[in-house]
Amino acid sequence: MSLQDNIKSIFTASLETKQKAMEKLTTPISQSIELMVNRLKAGNKILSCGNGGSAADAQHLSAELLCRFEMERPSLPAIALTTDTSTLTAISNDYHFNQIFAKQLSSLGNQGDVLVAISTSGNSENIIEAIKMAHQREVSIVAMTGRNGGKIANLLIDGDIEIRVPSDVTARIQEVHLLCIHCFCDQIDQLMFT
Repeated sequence: MSLQDNIKSIFTASLETKQKAMEKLTTPISQSIELMVNRLKAGNKILSCGNGGSAADAQHLSAELLCRFEMERPSLPAIALTTDTSTLTAISNDYHFNQIFAKQLSSLGNQGDVLVAISTSGNSENIIEAIKMAHQREVSIVAMTGRNGGKIANLLIDGDIEIRVPSDVTARIQEVHLLCIHCFCDQIDQLMFT
């Protein structure tokens, strides 16, 4: 296959995954948006975390909420727990890497907040620990996963929402996660400011 054919096959795989995801994920995405809008209107905040590309997605969500997405509107309270290198390295050094998000949540997460916990495998130990701490703090969970949902799927309780991308390919899962984040941002703006 030529380079151009390879590129087309990647596009095709992405489109096919997004088509499957649209059919399976419209309900949990809409439930997540309704949860976030209700909590934001009540004065709560959106927290987010992930590793690697998922950390970038967590930061992307936070940036869009704090700044703006596609319309001018007031800033919305959001914190990406992936951004403070001094905190991340201190917790990793003094405790353990699997505590980097949970330790932050123990003081920043308040009852009624929402944690968007992103893990393509559903098995990231630091995300699992963050979910456990969020439950202790009465913070609701929107878990963004892929594959079979991993260990995270079994941790979720009533009121939590899982957005599980129907794919085993990390790149395809991340592409759908980003699309979900854009759905969140667009519809939060529409429901809160139009």
